[in-house]
Amino acid sequence: MNAANMANAYKHQQIMTASPEELTLMLYNGAIRFIAESIQAIEHSDLQKAHNSNLRAQAIVREFMLTLDMQYEISEGYNKLYDYIEYRLIQANLKKDIAQLEEAKNLLQELRDGWVQAMKAVKIERAAVAR
Repeated sequence: MNAANMANAYKHQQIMTASPEELTLMLYNGAIRFIAESIQAIEHSDLQKAHNSNLRAQAIVREFMLTLDMQYEISEGYNKLYDYIEYRLIQANLKKDIAQLEEAKNLLQELRDGWVQAMKAVKIERAAVAR
């Protein structure tokens, strides 16, 4: 098995064994990585790669929107924020605008960082309850 196949097998195993919280974190990290790839591709005039990476980030943001549980009031706010991020990604893709990509990436990084903090708080709470 070559290195690429081993890496894919490892990633597949990581996804299959991850908790829902960890999967969400992986998606945030993936979207951020794809936006960074799109920025780098624009800087190197590789417009096709920029486009493809941007589309992958858009797909993740759309997945976040589709999986929101709209029975909670906070979900409306997240939906609007994800919609704005998706709009920025689309505009950035059309115009090959790094500033809009940076804005989308920064928003996703803030959401991801908040998610990490929430995961830590839950872990601490669960540990306290288990005692």
